[in-house]
Formats: sequence, structure tokens, C-alpha cells
Amino acid sequence: MSNYLIYGANGYTGELIARLAASRGHRPILAGRNAAEVGSLAATLGGVARVFGLDAIGTSLDGVSAVLNCAGPFARTAKLMATACLRAGAHYLDVTGEIVVFETLAAMDATAEKAGVMLMPGVGFDVVPTDCLAAHLKRRLPTATRLRLGFQIKGGVSRGTARTMSENLGSGGAVRKGGKIVKVPACWKTRRIDFGLGPTMAMTIPWGDVSTAWRTTGIPDIEVYLAAPISMRIFARLSRVLGPILGSGFVQRRIDRKIAGGPAGPSAAQRQRGASLVWGEALDDRGSRVMSRLRGPEGYTMTALTALAVVERVLAGEARPGFQTPARVYGADFILGVPGVERVDG
Repeated sequence: MSNYLIYGANGYTGELIARLAASRGHRPILAGRNAAEVGSLAATLGGVARVFGLDAIGTSLDGVSAVLNCAGPFARTAKLMATACLRAGAHYLDVTGEIVVFETLAAMDATAEKAGVMLMPGVGFDVVPTDCLAAHLKRRLPTATRLRLGFQIKGGVSRGTARTMSENLGSGGAVRKGGKIVKVPACWKTRRIDFGLGPTMAMTIPWGDVSTAWRTTGIPDIEVYLAAPISMRIFARLSRVLGPILGSGFVQRRIDRKIAGGPAGPSAAQRQRGASLVWGEALDDRGSRVMSRLRGPEGYTMTALTALAVVERVLAGEARPGFQTPARVYGADFILGVPGVERVDG
């Protein structure tokens, strides 16, 4: 498999995916802005390198049937690359978890359908496991009107994830009510959730499923929770009033320097020890409730596995034109094909 392109292949997540792809015999085109890093990785993996920025894509997607965008923050990159994919007739995938990206690309649905191109953001840990669990819960309770999803991560974060989190400091939270995305304060709600290791406190976050799960299930009221220690919950509440300061150029530059000075992401040993735990419940207006959990590999390992699983489906011809979500195209049980993933119904 060589007719797809990984953009941002020299980043932490992009390189994980590229190396996993090579181990499976894939030879994707590895692309990005840094010629030295992209070229070195391509030479190591026996692949082809293309060097270009998103402001000058030109003919860089010629001969490509699908693009996997791993260059975040995706609020800056997704629309540019997706637009180029529409021109080139290449299916667009990425590993975002940003609501604004899902909503932006969803607005391009009709154009993508006309072009015969699938736009499927969120093919990593953001949001394949949660999207599949949402579809499974809807299948178990077809009358559901409320959906609650949550996750607990055992492992660290990459520089790219940290930068995305930094840029969104002070921007508040979001939930879906009556089918509409509604802004709410950071840490709007807290609750105890047993993700599989015993009850722990969790808080609402503006995770991508606030956008995608509604398109997958049609359930109108959706909240997403993250297992969060008290320090994180306190900081989230403080961000309600400190938002303008946290978002200022001065503070963002200082945070960015600190992020740049840290590790690129979790080490191989940390990923091996880590795990991702996903929980969900669906409720209807008659008082019925169903609950399910997923347990799988650490988040970045999960992302590499799910992203490549989607790429392989797309290259096999399983792509539906227009804006799509993973579970809407590949079904609730798609996640069970990922090595190490288990699902339990409560």
C-alpha cells in the first residue's frame, strides 16, 4: 500500500503511524514542512518523501488516493488540507479531537459528496473508541435521548496535544443539548465514574464526540467526561476567569517554550505500560439505562492502530463520500478489530 500520504509524518503521532505502517509492509508517502526530518524518516523506512507547507500544496497530492493528516493543531491545518483533497480527489483523514474541526469539515459535506471524497476527521483515539461505543450504546437502547461518554488515560501527552490544549485554555466547555452544541463553563459538571478501575472523579470537557456522536447516533443530548484529579478540576474552574490571561500572546509563548523543552511524547516503555479506558451510558425518557466500557492500548498506540485500520479500509474501497464519522461508516464493532481492545456491557 503506497498510494496514500501521511502529512506531519515527522511529528510524534505521525512517526508512530509511519513506523507501524512500514512494519505492515506499507510504503506511504511521508510528507511535512521539515525537509531534513521528513527525508531522514523516509530513508529509514524505505519510503518516499514530499516536502511542502499547507500554504503551497500545489500538485503535492498528485497520485494520492487518501491523505492522513497528523499535523496539529488541526484547527489550523484541517480545512486547508481537506480543501486540497477535494481538488485532488483524495479522501481526507486526520486524528483530531477538536470540535471546531469536526464542525468545519461537516459544513463541507455537500461539496465532498459531489466530489466523491470522504472527509473523516478523528480516526485516532480521538474519536474512534468513543464513537464506536456511542454507536454500540444506541444499538442497545434505540430509544436513547441522552448519551454520556468518558475516558481515563494512563500515559502522557505529546507536544502536539499539549499545544492544542494550551491554545484552548480559557475557551470553556461544550455539550450538546436538543441536538445543538452549547457552550458551557470549563468543568461544568463533575461526577464519579467507574472506568474499570474503581470510581474516580471526572469532569465535562469539550471532546470531539460532542460533535460526532450526534451524527453517528442522532441522540440529542451529549456530554463527555475526562477522569481528572482535583488539581485539574481546580485549574479548569480558575480558567473561567483567567481565560483572557491564559490566551494572551505572552502566556502562550511561555507555555510553548516549556512544551518545546519537554519530551516529544510518551516513551515506548510508557506506551507499553499505559492503557485507555472508555465508559459510556445511554438513557431514555422512560428511565431505561444501558452502560458499556472499553479497555484498550495506550492512547497514542490506539491512535496508530485505529488510523491505519481506517486507511486500510479506505484503500480497499470502503469510503463513503461526504463528511463521515468512523462508526457511521464502519460500525460499532469496528473498534473490536483493534488488537488489545475489549468491550464489556454493564
